[in-house]
Amino acid sequence: MRTDFILSAEIVAITLGIVSDAPLLNQVLILAGIAILVTIGVYGIVAMIVKIDDLGYWLREKSSTLAQATGGALLALAPWLMKILSVVGTVAMFLVGGGIIVHGIAPLHHAIEEYSSGFPGVVSMLLSNGANLVVGFIVGSIVLLVVNLVAKLRGKSV
Repeated sequence: MRTDFILSAEIVAITLGIVSDAPLLNQVLILAGIAILVTIGVYGIVAMIVKIDDLGYWLREKSSTLAQATGGALLALAPWLMKILSVVGTVAMFLVGGGIIVHGIAPLHHAIEEYSSGFPGVVSMLLSNGANLVVGFIVGSIVLLVVNLVAKLRGKSV
């Protein structure tokens, strides 16, 4: 639930940043369209990932050797896929969140852009994204500390 909120906030912020110069009606329509498409896309992919083990069990019950082998492979793949997605998803949230924060602080954004532009294409991109990742990690860590502190003061665990 929290990751859904963070993803939604990131998508809204990115979309509004792109269409900020458009008339208000266009902003609303574009944001609504993006929200619908992303919701269908993201939850469609999530549904497929969540159901991968059900598909594996279903295929293993079939009479076809190929279906049984495919089902077994899906069942073996599922735990690895979940582990990989948890790491990739966490890195992506830090990267996108850090990018939103960096873009919101004009002097920081320009400094990173100016510094990284002095390097060749891929290196420049890696430096810029690396800075976004570091900023996202730092801000995310601070937010986590504050949330845990507030929860501790209220006598609840997070």
